[in-house]
Amino acid sequence: MKLLKITFAAVFALAFGNAYAFHSGGVAECEGCHSMHNSFEGSANVTGMLQYSSGPYLLKAQDQSGACLNCHNSADTAPGKNGYHISTDGKFGAGTTLAPVEYTPGGDFAWLKMTTTGKIRGAATTWDGDRHGHNIIAVDYGYNADKVQTQSPGGSYNAGNLACSSCHDPHGRYRRLADGTQVLGGAATSLPIFGSGSYGNGTATQGTATYPTTGVSAAGVYRILGGIGYLPKSYTGGPAFVNPAPDAVAPSTYQTVLGDTSNSDPTKQVVVAYGKGMSEWCANCHGSMLMNGYTSGMKGLRHPAGNSAPITAPIAANYNAYVSSGIMTATGANYSNLAPFENGSNDYVALKAFAGGTATSYAADTTKNVLCLSCHRAHASGFESMTRFYTGNEFMTVSDAAGVALYDSSTTENKINMGYSVAQQTAAYYGRPAAVFGPYARDYCNKCHAKD
Repeated sequence: MKLLKITFAAVFALAFGNAYAFHSGGVAECEGCHSMHNSFEGSANVTGMLQYSSGPYLLKAQDQSGACLNCHNSADTAPGKNGYHISTDGKFGAGTTLAPVEYTPGGDFAWLKMTTTGKIRGAATTWDGDRHGHNIIAVDYGYNADKVQTQSPGGSYNAGNLACSSCHDPHGRYRRLADGTQVLGGAATSLPIFGSGSYGNGTATQGTATYPTTGVSAAGVYRILGGIGYLPKSYTGGPAFVNPAPDAVAPSTYQTVLGDTSNSDPTKQVVVAYGKGMSEWCANCHGSMLMNGYTSGMKGLRHPAGNSAPITAPIAANYNAYVSSGIMTATGANYSNLAPFENGSNDYVALKAFAGGTATSYAADTTKNVLCLSCHRAHASGFESMTRFYTGNEFMTVSDAAGVALYDSSTTENKINMGYSVAQQTAAYYGRPAAVFGPYARDYCNKCHAKD
């Protein structure tokens, strides 16, 4: 077991600089996740299981998500440690002074454990951690099925089967070809995966649909997500995915403390270049929520998102000019990763430049489009409905007598802070101080809608 720990430590030390070292865009070494006998040097090596009695599918955990969290859960006490961690180890709940510290783009699953209490306009209120994200089941790490939802909102995916592998293909069989198409391993057009598809690498040597005449290798898809036809082996009820994995590129070092105190310089933010197809991919489980078209004022609409939901010219103008409540004076790059947009492209060279902070423009315009992740995080967040910012009150911040912006620290009326401490609110906004938003900043929907 010590040998395995040392091996993983070495692999993930490399992963900090090259965040795809373990998976490399496809299936990793089998022994990293599975144990054939649950026995190593005379003792069990599976969390919570007796020797010679492995988890399901011979996993090194009691469930699929537990096998993922064996590596992706952390004991970090400060943000910016390791890019591959998506869950903070620790005790969270009512009255805690702790806050999840993982700042990866998808969000820290530990927010699911942050149940807080307070008051809204005098009424006692509980903010249940369950409402903060996707309730993956990982009993070894204290994650349980959603207490309210029995299936995916807008779809039929059984909440009792929700695992990391519900979205990510742990064997990484989907691959992206040079012409932008995606195929499943075993197809006539299949090629060996030589590297991750999450970081824009390998665009010059990927094969095409005419293989074997041309091309030698392919890249994996973004975040080894499941593509068309994907259905985890543990979930036999269906339905299988009907939409492919999205086109996107992340920077290779993507978990950092923000260096941009104005929240407007893309070179000092962690920028994920969303290309196209993210909302359609989310619709594999949340189909009734997807609405590309939009006619203002009609009944029965949802917020538009998707490849056919371009940002309108007035919304783009608001996005580019918005500084804070009532202040619309920004010029130049005014991108915010608290409200990202999709670039409407699967050009991986351009997406890599966007993620790397070297694109020629970070402005919103009518060639860009809204996506589900413009408002939500993929895993979990500090806020209900896993939004990127608080929407439960008109204000995100308050101020002192001198007009300096502050996060609300009231212990008697928590309508703004969800019962969080200032440190917890700062963590929920990925290290941003209240000054980024300004005094009495109204919620961040105004980045696009400017109704304040």
